[in-house]
Amino acid sequence: MTGNPPPSPERNRDHTIPGESPQPEGGLLRLLGEYLRPHRRLIALTVVFQVVQTIAMLYVPTLNADLVDKGVATGDTDYVLRHGAVMIGVTFVQIIAAAFAVYFGARASMALGRDLRRAVFGQVQRFSGREIDRFGAPSLITRTTNDVQQIQSLLIMGLTMLLIAPITAVGGLALALNLDVPLSGVLLAFIPIATIAIVFIIRAMIPASRLMQRYIDAVNQVMREHITGIRVIRAFVRDDHEQRRFAEDNENLTAASLKAGRVQAFFGATAMLCGNLASIAIVWVGANQIANGSMQIGTLIAFLTYAGQILGAVMMSMGVFMMAPRAKVAAARIREVLDTEPSVSVPDAPVTELAGLGELDVKAVTYRYDGAESPVLREVDLIARPGQTTAVIGSTGAGKSTLLNLIPRLFDGESGSVRIDGVDVRELDRSVIARSIGMVPQRAYLFSGTVASNLRYGDPNADDATLWRALETAQAADFVRAMPDGLETVIGQGGTTVSGGQRQRLAIARALVARPKIYLFDDSFSALDTATDAALRKALSVEIADASQVIVAQRVSTIRDADRIVVLEAGRVAGTGTHEELLESNPVYAEIVNSQLTLQEAA
Repeated sequence: MTGNPPPSPERNRDHTIPGESPQPEGGLLRLLGEYLRPHRRLIALTVVFQVVQTIAMLYVPTLNADLVDKGVATGDTDYVLRHGAVMIGVTFVQIIAAAFAVYFGARASMALGRDLRRAVFGQVQRFSGREIDRFGAPSLITRTTNDVQQIQSLLIMGLTMLLIAPITAVGGLALALNLDVPLSGVLLAFIPIATIAIVFIIRAMIPASRLMQRYIDAVNQVMREHITGIRVIRAFVRDDHEQRRFAEDNENLTAASLKAGRVQAFFGATAMLCGNLASIAIVWVGANQIANGSMQIGTLIAFLTYAGQILGAVMMSMGVFMMAPRAKVAAARIREVLDTEPSVSVPDAPVTELAGLGELDVKAVTYRYDGAESPVLREVDLIARPGQTTAVIGSTGAGKSTLLNLIPRLFDGESGSVRIDGVDVRELDRSVIARSIGMVPQRAYLFSGTVASNLRYGDPNADDATLWRALETAQAADFVRAMPDGLETVIGQGGTTVSGGQRQRLAIARALVARPKIYLFDDSFSALDTATDAALRKALSVEIADASQVIVAQRVSTIRDADRIVVLEAGRVAGTGTHEELLESNPVYAEIVNSQLTLQEAA
């Protein structure tokens, strides 16, 4: 076997991956403000306990200074014991307040993550195929998981560290000034340097973070394609090629991560160096003051403690600010999903009831995929009536599947209309469309669960008798009975534990369980052998005799008995009629028939 290897994702000069639009700046504060509003009580409790524990932490060095200067230095044991007991009490308050602050902060962070994931998932549920194709499945998964986690991490760090940093810095500096004004000049000189370092961190981390998120998307894309297409990869022996694809994206992600890590390491080391130099300067100045009697040793110890606390507050702030650029990029990516208006809009006053006849009318529908130069469908007409079968046939790329996807509003056409019982589908409630149409897609997909749970996607309230009836009609009852647990047999995600033909028949049974008035079969018999195909079509002719059927098929034998056959060619209707009429008058249809059947079979 031969074949061209699948191309690696191309990247332009600004490292944008296909399918991903440039990320808008900003949105982090707006996102947090919107989704933290319901959790204001948790935030308030976190702030209260953080303030309490910070005040307690700042009070301890002052108590320690008094204990050393007035107790230890003078040999006053009672003073030492009294102040020691007070210090223990204050420390105990600090520990309890810190524990409650972390608890409430974690609850707020987890609640934010839950709400964001729910919002993104709900928005994706509203997307049509156009939006799904635009973002790509790997990117949407990354935005729902990794990007949300980045914002969660920033929030918990912000509530537990960044919140106490300014209180610690301001309070520590005020108490340091109260102890010794000249010595506080060393701390005041350190603060601007730390501020400049934080500004440079943010400016350097934003582009690095953006690249990291994009390369995470790329790695996820390669992994998803590899797992989904593993059979093709093995069949064409493209393992080495796939490893090279993954290695390229993995190396890009590693390089972007290392770049961000180098920024963090450089500025972290710079801040630590400045802090250590400040401590050395404090000890040197303080030692001179102790030597000339203008300062006591307890005061110097307290001053060093405050310097350490201020340094720690700056380092904590720096750690949070290192996370902020990545969270900012993640918020912009999430905001982009949430702000994307689905191309399939929800009607303001949807129609919730239909006549229930099952009459389908597609009139002059035109559809163009995003980025395509020409429409894939042009002024296409199609009708289906109760008790009749309408078939659609054409060459590959003629637009057959696209036409079927327009009927249940998986897409909306540029022009024209799709009507069920005389009502435009754009005016119908989604639940009405779901009840009216049963669609078996070209690629039958089964969800992880059991046979029964998959069939009940058609009707959650269906009993076992209904399921078995649908299986009998779909020619699937025999192999389901042969399964270890029958209806309760576990099906792997995507239906990987059953064959292609079994998967198609289970998907047909799922549609039959719903008992809609219109059935759409998108090449749903392609994996069936001729005998099973014939038996299935015979059973369907009895079971859904009163329903409207639209069948897309590649095999002429599947649709030759249809009441109406629509021939598509390059997105246009090339002819409509019965098998005999088209065979005589339509050269496109005649060519398709002659390529599959002998003259005797065609007649």
